[in-house]
Amino acid sequence: MNNMKSYIYVISDIHGQLDLFQKLLEDFDPINHQLVLIGDLNDRGKKSKECFLLGQSLVEKYDAIYLRGNHEEYFLQFLHAPEDWMPGYVRNGGKETIDSLLHSGATEEYSPTEIAMMIRSRYKELVDFLMDRPLSFEWGKYLFVHAGVDLTKKNWQETDPRDFIWIREAFHTGKNTTGKVIVFGHTITPMLHGDMQTTDLWLSDNKIGIDGGAVFGGSVHGVIFDQKGIVQDIEYQNMSGPWRPDF
Repeated sequence: MNNMKSYIYVISDIHGQLDLFQKLLEDFDPINHQLVLIGDLNDRGKKSKECFLLGQSLVEKYDAIYLRGNHEEYFLQFLHAPEDWMPGYVRNGGKETIDSLLHSGATEEYSPTEIAMMIRSRYKELVDFLMDRPLSFEWGKYLFVHAGVDLTKKNWQETDPRDFIWIREAFHTGKNTTGKVIVFGHTITPMLHGDMQTTDLWLSDNKIGIDGGAVFGGSVHGVIFDQKGIVQDIEYQNMSGPWRPDF
């Protein structure tokens, strides 16, 4: 980034919850904040299409950083090999994304191949955009990733692309010798806190977990950092109840 902003504003896993996304954006200051979306804007929540398109417009308008999460990856894998990926993708919240991109009930109406073709033809720019999302973003002493890095590597940059978006326990429990404060989502903080209810940020060993598990009835976080540390943690609870697959 040539014009380094004074603050980072990072937003956790949104999962199609447009209302919570918009609420968090009320505190986004385009002049002073570098916006970072930590991935997983889609799946499970009902407004995945709107969240995707809003993410894309924030990148285009404000040079936001939008990292690829495992759910963006799932969506792209599905488009690439629909017959193979459809059952697993739909089960993990992809049904809502497909329905929001096409129309309610589309998953029952069409074959996986037809769905993928329709999405590709209707949303070519969005699909191309999602293909280009980076896996990590560095800002001073901070490293932003969706899931984590491979802490057994001498250099975290040699992390397998898959680990940036999927890693869990090995990263949470591994020793952080990267010299970076690693800010991540992916694994919900109620799980990291070990009680399945605390939605607060999880801080341990220069790792900061910010996914409060909103789509499961928890919360979203928008966290503002300066070079020294956390300036503000903005948290909104999901009041509409946890995601339940409707099939």
